[in-house]
Amino acid sequence: MAYTTIKKPSDYFNTKLFTGNNIGNQSQSVTGVGFQPDWTWIKNRSQANSNHRITDAVRGVTKEIYSDLTAAEATNTNGLTAFGSDGFTVGSNGDYNNNGSAIASWNWKANGAGVANTDGSISSTVSANTTSGFSIITYTGTGTAGTIGHGLAGTPDFWMTKARSETRAWYGWHTGIDLGKVVNFNSTNAASTDTSLFTSNAPTSTVYNVGTSVGTNNSGITFVTYAFKSVKGYSKFGSFVGSSSQQFIYLGFKPRWFMWKNTSQGDATYDHWGMVDTARQTPNGATDGYMRANQNSAESSFSGNGLFFLSNGIQFNNTGRYNNNSGDTYIYMAFAEEPLVGDNPATAR
Repeated sequence: MAYTTIKKPSDYFNTKLFTGNNIGNQSQSVTGVGFQPDWTWIKNRSQANSNHRITDAVRGVTKEIYSDLTAAEATNTNGLTAFGSDGFTVGSNGDYNNNGSAIASWNWKANGAGVANTDGSISSTVSANTTSGFSIITYTGTGTAGTIGHGLAGTPDFWMTKARSETRAWYGWHTGIDLGKVVNFNSTNAASTDTSLFTSNAPTSTVYNVGTSVGTNNSGITFVTYAFKSVKGYSKFGSFVGSSSQQFIYLGFKPRWFMWKNTSQGDATYDHWGMVDTARQTPNGATDGYMRANQNSAESSFSGNGLFFLSNGIQFNNTGRYNNNSGDTYIYMAFAEEPLVGDNPATAR
């Protein structure tokens, strides 16, 4: 049996960096992603007070939501205006294309604009890539607890849900926390128990559960969910417990992108959703390049050689609340640059 079904991870996920070029309402075609993305997440690395911008093929181009805000979906005709066969086009908005700014984009492949899904008691539209374990789900809330089809053909390990048509927080579940608990994408909050959001029923290979809360199922309100399941050699969603020494997290692949969150504590100074990737950082000891999914701040720096990307995982060298506090539980999501073994194996550090 093959180690992984995905020989080239960059066919399904890729980080693409670019420099803004807007002078006088100028747009920019960004290429080099390697596929036509269905979900693009953009952040201006250079500027503070610059929100994370998320656009997908199901909601449609120019429709943006923000991982660091509770704000409803907005239409931005100067934002991401088109998906192309090898990337996307951005308009003149400064968060997307400020002249001279260093900008990061993270891109996932789903399955286009989506199709109707009636697996759950609440109908949905789903764009699912069963090979890479990623789906984009939109639905309209009913106010009655129910199930929603996700199209993954396997049990999801992580999802995040956002109300589109009203101001609400992001709510999600991760395999590293108990059923009935939730995490907030837009905040530093610790994981908390709230069965009115997703109930305590386990997700299945076809559906996940929503409760009666207005945060995930307000009657007549539109929502979007991004759902993932681990795929060996390509992605992994798990947890680890902080220690008082170096922390190695085995992934089974050389990571391209890694995000983590302390779920035990929720201090506004320390307990952010940290994001790193090999496009923005040196492979042997990162001294720069992390961002926070829940903040609009510019790119920040680790102190010293705080993090290593290895051929089979991630190593945190620093201890502390943010990424390795002794006894605290952290959840993570990771996507591969190269599988550990196979036709395109990762090389050692």
